[in-house]
Amino acid sequence: MKPFRARGGRLVARLDRAEAGIVGLLLDQLEQLLDADRADSTGDPVIARLFPAGHRSDAALADDYRDLTEQSLRGGKADDLATVRATLPADGGEVRLDTDQAGAWLRTSNDLRLALGTRLDISEDSEPPEEIVDEGDHQLAVYYWLTALQGSLVDALVAARAGRR
Repeated sequence: MKPFRARGGRLVARLDRAEAGIVGLLLDQLEQLLDADRADSTGDPVIARLFPAGHRSDAALADDYRDLTEQSLRGGKADDLATVRATLPADGGEVRLDTDQAGAWLRTSNDLRLALGTRLDISEDSEPPEEIVDEGDHQLAVYYWLTALQGSLVDALVAARAGRR
């Protein structure tokens, strides 16, 4: 990965084929979660992270809040996901984003990290694997790679606002 940088009014990064494939796979998984029937996803800890309760001490109020907001939240996440998918080079290559697209990438990468981090039980004490020996290490490495990708986008946005490269 070549991290995001501000260039010519755009935010530009380069992903190799494998990295673009990983992002595409994660987008597919997120899309499945967003498309899941609410009844089928009740109790899923990832759904609870993506759509937290609006009120922790009153279950009825939290349910009412969810009824009022969840559909529009799902729609916004789906729109952002579609933007990321549309700007992701399927075979790897340059990612060129305007600020609106960068916002969609930030929100979606945050959702991907929340989902992956919840499944992997990431905590503040978690560390990247020193070597990859099993599937859990692969998933943890992807989580930290996604964190670096998101961090480079944040840095590029800040630099762009400050007029730096």
